[in-house]
Amino acid sequence: MAQDGKYIYCIIPSIHDRSFGPIGVGGRGDEVSTIGHEDMRMVASSHPIAKITASRENMLAHAKVIDVVMKEFAGVLPVRFGIIATDVEILEILRKENVKFKELLKKLDNKKELGVKAVFIEEAIYSYILEKHKDINKLKMSIIAKPPEKTYPQRMKIGEMVEAALRAEVEILKKEILRILSPLAVEVKINNAFGVRMIINAAFLVEVDKEEAFYRKVNDIDTKYGKRIKLKYVCEVPPFNFVNLKIAAS
Repeated sequence: MAQDGKYIYCIIPSIHDRSFGPIGVGGRGDEVSTIGHEDMRMVASSHPIAKITASRENMLAHAKVIDVVMKEFAGVLPVRFGIIATDVEILEILRKENVKFKELLKKLDNKKELGVKAVFIEEAIYSYILEKHKDINKLKMSIIAKPPEKTYPQRMKIGEMVEAALRAEVEILKKEILRILSPLAVEVKINNAFGVRMIINAAFLVEVDKEEAFYRKVNDIDTKYGKRIKLKYVCEVPPFNFVNLKIAAS
């Protein structure tokens, strides 16, 4: 049987140790608690010293623990999934990296990560493209009554024109969203977009006192473009996009 170590979730500034309940990863009901050195604590739970499976259940459990901690601590440094260390290693990391952790916490002080995703609604955007691009619509109408087997080149051409128009619309609205929201953020992280209709997948590090203004701008975007896009706004997430620690256990 593998020896137990500690599975690490996040780091918090605190001089006191405490418990967050039996919510640890791995399905054993392990108690999540803190291990500390001076004014810094790692939030962890017992787990065999072996590679942890990146299953949906385990990843959700990892995220849940950080969410629970964030409800009580404003300053939280999330640690990436899958890091296991011994108590001795954890104390040594806290000792060696104390200054680094404090600098990262200062960066996040009084700030929140806010997520914005936008995707074009399929039927609406293609209707918009046909309405906006008269040449595409004209070509489409010219072959609409003809047999498909006799209009293959034209249909291919229409497909290429629509694809190019869609790419252009994605870039136009992506720039517009960033133009509106970026001035309210301290830092912006653009993540990979998935699918040809995704406009933006971005995270914004925003000062807490600007969160309401940021939300109003998001709402303005939704009001203006809501017939064409599906907008998702996420306001309660760990700041993984701006601090994602990979603890190096020896």
